[in-house]
Amino acid sequence: MGENELDQALVRRVQSGDRAAFDLLVRKYQHRIAALIGRYVHDWSECQDVAQDTFIRAYKALANFRGDAQFYTWLYRIAVNTAKNHLVATNRRPPADDIDAADAVNFAGAIRLRDDDTPEHELLRQEIENTVADTVAALPEELRVAVTLREMDGLSYEEIAERMQCPIGTVRSRIFRAREAIDLKLRPLMDSERVRP
Repeated sequence: MGENELDQALVRRVQSGDRAAFDLLVRKYQHRIAALIGRYVHDWSECQDVAQDTFIRAYKALANFRGDAQFYTWLYRIAVNTAKNHLVATNRRPPADDIDAADAVNFAGAIRLRDDDTPEHELLRQEIENTVADTVAALPEELRVAVTLREMDGLSYEEIAERMQCPIGTVRSRIFRAREAIDLKLRPLMDSERVRP
């Protein structure tokens, strides 16, 4: 079964009510989508928010996906539109030209758009995941709960504020501080020679 056929099969499962199948699609494409959005939105935490919004929009629109295009091409378009909308909403100008989905992996600076399953990349990916997990575990409880509800459970700021019984501004501050702590721990890994082309 080819990649497109596998995606189509997962899409059909999601359309039949299997949410776990969508989790598989998210895991498969989350790095590529985050890297794509990173070409529009340069702040890491904003990029993560836009990527999450992309997958939420894709999930809501998946009932209308007919398979005329490949799933990644469809998801790519949602990601680009979500990134541009985010820039407009924050009074920034989106770039005039888009990256073509078919050409995205050919960009010299697009090393992170490729899924390089070399042992070195796999080791780095595991190191990053472990660093994030360890950093989140070491956070003060109010930061850990806020960022977990946002990043893992996909709750909105309003839902988190309701659950944690605090103002939305406090939620935003806690998530910002948590992401800042994670970013600080990840920076040495991301700056290392191993992730440079």
